[in-house]
Amino acid sequence: MFVRVKTTPNSPRKSVQIVESVRDGEKVKQRIVRYVGIAMDEQELKKMVELAEHIKSKIEHQHDPTLFGPEEMAQQAIKSKNMSKLNDEELNVNLKNLEEEQRAIVGIHEIYGKIYEELGFGNILKNTSSAEILKHIVMARIANPVSKRASVRQLEQDFGIQINLQGVYRMMDCLNQQAQQAIQDCAYNTAKELFGQKIDLIFFDANTLYFESFQEDEFKQNGYSKDLKFNQPQVLISLMVTKQGMPIGYQAFPGSTYEGHTLMPILEKVKANYQLDKVIFVGDSGILNSANLLALEQAKYEYIIGARLKNQKTEIKKKILDLNAYATYPENGQTRLTAIYLDEDHRLIVTHNASRAKKDAYDREKALNKLIEKLKKSKKCQAFISNYGYKKYLNFKGQSQISLNEKKLQEEAQWDGLHGIITNAKHLSPHELLEHYRGLWQVEESFRITKHDLKVRPIFHWTPERVKAHLALSFIAFCCVRHLEYRVALQYEKMSPEAIRQELIRIQSSILKDKNGQRYVIPSKASNHGLKIYQVMGLKYSTTPYKLISSKPKFHKP
Repeated sequence: MFVRVKTTPNSPRKSVQIVESVRDGEKVKQRIVRYVGIAMDEQELKKMVELAEHIKSKIEHQHDPTLFGPEEMAQQAIKSKNMSKLNDEELNVNLKNLEEEQRAIVGIHEIYGKIYEELGFGNILKNTSSAEILKHIVMARIANPVSKRASVRQLEQDFGIQINLQGVYRMMDCLNQQAQQAIQDCAYNTAKELFGQKIDLIFFDANTLYFESFQEDEFKQNGYSKDLKFNQPQVLISLMVTKQGMPIGYQAFPGSTYEGHTLMPILEKVKANYQLDKVIFVGDSGILNSANLLALEQAKYEYIIGARLKNQKTEIKKKILDLNAYATYPENGQTRLTAIYLDEDHRLIVTHNASRAKKDAYDREKALNKLIEKLKKSKKCQAFISNYGYKKYLNFKGQSQISLNEKKLQEEAQWDGLHGIITNAKHLSPHELLEHYRGLWQVEESFRITKHDLKVRPIFHWTPERVKAHLALSFIAFCCVRHLEYRVALQYEKMSPEAIRQELIRIQSSILKDKNGQRYVIPSKASNHGLKIYQVMGLKYSTTPYKLISSKPKFHKP
């Protein structure tokens, strides 16, 4: 079995296929095992070939990967269904004798369930019952992220799967530190295999997750909340993703932890668990401090970190504000850049963007107008001293005199449109460094997906062990969502996680029962998007009805 690239004469189109050689009498022919997709340029071709190699590796570990008959679909998602296609005689069913007994969502389990197994998450827990429950809870979180109690109800009502809530909690207790590391190993190893054993960029960020509780402990603690839930305990979670957006690891910290103190534990974890020859860490200014930069350099890692321009030395700030020294960024006429050497090993790359400058000026003007209105209503100093957003624009004399700080306003205007990054990567040009830093949106979008699409917060668990287990299964769900999103975008078209989820939720099966107790299944019609998602995963979807051999309507009851 191998990956084949077929070219089209007089066209940039290149077809990527997985093929195998089969003997036909005395001749050897090539049979297509899986059609991967069409690449229109070399960059797209490289990604598609890497994906094809990844799929081939998974296929070679299966017994008979190419036989995806219609009757096999629900067997993959709902293992206890024993079914067969109806023959012509059995199609003569009196519809008046049929009534719908249940309708079940099958698209989530069939597609995300396949991703789940390919990523290796099916092998995390040794206990068969707990392993099954983990998979079902992850599928439920992808479909509709709610509390564990609500997920149990949803699985029964919408998926035809019965599990016990206490079984869910026992499963979570099995997700100990060893299991949590195994989960991250699966994510890292799959990403490395998917991208040709090469991970050269790691994007890093941290964010807060709050609890529906007001009681602190050694893990849940009050701290600076990015959700503005300052009166509720939280945890801080750091996340690492590749430049393609694939998650490779995470770590949770007590809620009062300063964001800048999260990088060094992650570095130690990376060194201990992953064999990375050369990698560049990319992060925003929240992790910028001398201790972190020193730790990165001692570990012989290169980095691209967001800079705090106003904190630079006076000599450097003069160079930053000298816009005459800036060169036009070739890809965008509104952006200019300059490279400033801080010393022999470190560069500060600063960009000035005209659109960003207008926005900065607008935001400041808006704040200033709000401040002036507030000054008209009150002259009490106390109303302004506690608000830094106002305080920096004001002069205070005694306890009663307040005036606008015109000098400060002029100084602020000089920094409009400026943004900088600090790096020790000598071999990269300023343009390459900026492109890498722009990839930081991958991890920022990752937090958006985990917080909003998967609703990892608020957290309803109270003990540190259960909280960490909740984060672990949320990370599994996130990995499944990201990997499917990547494959659909590469092999079909770009679709958001929410759009994919909606398509798969609409793929359902209706279970009908006749007067004799015989049950039949009628699969729903799938949209073109839904069919393409199945095709991406190498599955066929059929609307052909079939008969349930089992007398029980429930699909699974561990």
